[in-house]
Amino acid sequence: MYDVIVIGSGPGGYVAAIRAAQLGMKTAIVEKYPTLGGTCLNVGCIPSKALLDSSEHYHNAAHTFKTHGINLSSLKVDIKQMIARKDDVVKQNVDGIQYLMKKNKIDVHQGLGSFVDKSTIKVTKDDGSSENIQGKNIIIATGSKPSTLPFIKLDKKRVITSTEALNLKEIPKNMIVIGGGVIGMELGSVYGRMGAKVSVVEYMDSLIPTMDRTMGKELQKSLKKLGFEFYLKHKVVEVENKGKEVVVKAENSKGETVELKADYVLVSIGRRPYTDGLNAEAAGVKITDRGQVEVDDHLRTNVSNIYAIGDVVKGAMLAHKAEEEGAFVAEVIAGQKPHINYNLIPGVVYTWPEVAAVGFTEEQLKEKGVKYKTGKFPFMASGRARASMDTDGLVKVLADAETDEILGVHMIGPRTADMIAEAVVAMEFRASAEDISRMSHAHPTYTEAFKEACLAATDNRALHI
Repeated sequence: MYDVIVIGSGPGGYVAAIRAAQLGMKTAIVEKYPTLGGTCLNVGCIPSKALLDSSEHYHNAAHTFKTHGINLSSLKVDIKQMIARKDDVVKQNVDGIQYLMKKNKIDVHQGLGSFVDKSTIKVTKDDGSSENIQGKNIIIATGSKPSTLPFIKLDKKRVITSTEALNLKEIPKNMIVIGGGVIGMELGSVYGRMGAKVSVVEYMDSLIPTMDRTMGKELQKSLKKLGFEFYLKHKVVEVENKGKEVVVKAENSKGETVELKADYVLVSIGRRPYTDGLNAEAAGVKITDRGQVEVDDHLRTNVSNIYAIGDVVKGAMLAHKAEEEGAFVAEVIAGQKPHINYNLIPGVVYTWPEVAAVGFTEEQLKEKGVKYKTGKFPFMASGRARASMDTDGLVKVLADAETDEILGVHMIGPRTADMIAEAVVAMEFRASAEDISRMSHAHPTYTEAFKEACLAATDNRALHI
């Protein structure tokens, strides 16, 4: 009998298992795939960042090295080697999780985990054999899968998801990206930097529509420089694979039909919670109409010894959100009283420039009727950004009009994925814009832009603009 059984070994699952083991609980993890790490390590965060970095190196070599005084000839992409390097990065990370399981004495059961009852999990192996294991507490961490539309047939050759986009054998001449969200913009960037003509079809009137609108507008400007074309407020009505090309039909806001053709279509309209084969009903666990596992504020399901975390429950589908929830649930089971502030979990888009945000958007503050002030600072005015030729984008700070407390920080620019951590720390400690503006930031650095945006929010006192 285990103290804790975790179903799923993605960032939420493996962190939950490690934290439970650290707290002295006998722990097992069940994973249906042959490697640990879930979507994030195998076909998500890690491999996409590896390709984003490789493609950015190529793009810089092709477009900015000459300005830096570095002359190259016969520059070309070896897509086979690029994919091989990506696979090696994935393997290193996956092997690292395997090591952490051994180090923490966590039993790994390879196979599909499904409920027999609220304390018994059946693990069905690839060869059809199975075993039952029992646990006092069960954590569901089964993650998510790419969503599609009912009329789109994903053949995984020409009409693909993010998973297949990580393993293309060639650089597309033309790629249509259905969906202007995070995944589509990241993977569209990978191939756009290497010469693909990318067209983005988005139902909403902005890119990355869940983020502050300023970020979507700025990202669109930057991606246009890569040759991206945008069809915003367009509803996809048909996707047809004709062999060597795919035809996409979409309706614009006037009801007119637009026809686009490409050799690859990437469907990236979001992800859906994944509970296939879990047999949750055998344990009496409630699944919502949206396919999510229903949980309370302690991430406990309606069955008292069963918890759920990550993409399979409500909230943003982010690896680091799942990690926080994994540690949280392990601590709840151990009798501790942990806390997560969901408003302060940052979101990042790993395009270049990167987009990063935490807290409320301007649109949310308007909707809530909160009086706020805004401070902005463009990277065009940053000495460090000029030195590295990364002058696109800006930092936008939203602060309470009366108390000056920082309510939201939205950045698009170089290394904002790392810079946003300063904003998270500031907001966790309820800092004011003036608090940040009075802290010394090393010069020249990109982070000075955050200080300057805070100065701009504090009585419009920015120094370098």
